[in-house]
Amino acid sequence: MSKRARILCATLCVLPVLLLAQQPGVTPIAEATAAATAMLRKEIPAKIDPAARYLIYLHGAIIENNGIHPTDPKYGTYEYLEILHALERKGFVVISESRPKATDTKAYAQKVVEQINLLLTAGVPPSHITVVGASKGSVIAMLASTALKNRDVNFVIMANCNDWLARTHNIDLHGNVLSIYDMNDEFGRTCQPFFDKATGLNRRKEVELKIGTGHAVLYQPLKEWIDLVEEWARQPAP
Repeated sequence: MSKRARILCATLCVLPVLLLAQQPGVTPIAEATAAATAMLRKEIPAKIDPAARYLIYLHGAIIENNGIHPTDPKYGTYEYLEILHALERKGFVVISESRPKATDTKAYAQKVVEQINLLLTAGVPPSHITVVGASKGSVIAMLASTALKNRDVNFVIMANCNDWLARTHNIDLHGNVLSIYDMNDEFGRTCQPFFDKATGLNRRKEVELKIGTGHAVLYQPLKEWIDLVEEWARQPAP
């Protein structure tokens, strides 16, 4: 390629970005973020395929407070959209939304229950429905499990089993429940106390990851936990 051609190509590639940046109140990053947000499937699809596998992902509290691409000084950037895309690539119909600030966990858990009931009513087998909750999302998932009282829906609870939760919430787990947490997580440890008092469990399992980065494992679509979620969600009904 000639020097003149290279200059022309570079100009044409940069020009759209410059034009976007010149629009009042709009930046390329903001535009890309808005486009990505529009792609989120926030609700159950109007047309439900009973043969599909549905996954409801519930994020951590940092997204409520700081938007869909927040960075924590200790744990790094929460790659929310990348997590959703990683789960979609596993073949799931992923439902998720950026919750409003200070979302009430019990109220939102009821919304999740309603979403699950929509799927069940449409003929989706309970074994084809999985709820994945991370950090605060894990609390919502546990409350949804408690309220739904279905022994065959799948739940994955990540890194928020602790004494505070036991004191402040009446948790009675139902369904197929997988607990995941990192060995160095300071917020969520073993969910065994919740397993011990549960009255509606079917399958249950707990995995302590040996990554060592603590709560930060939730911020990235790491193979170590993404693969566990897929395996748990795809186990056949007994």
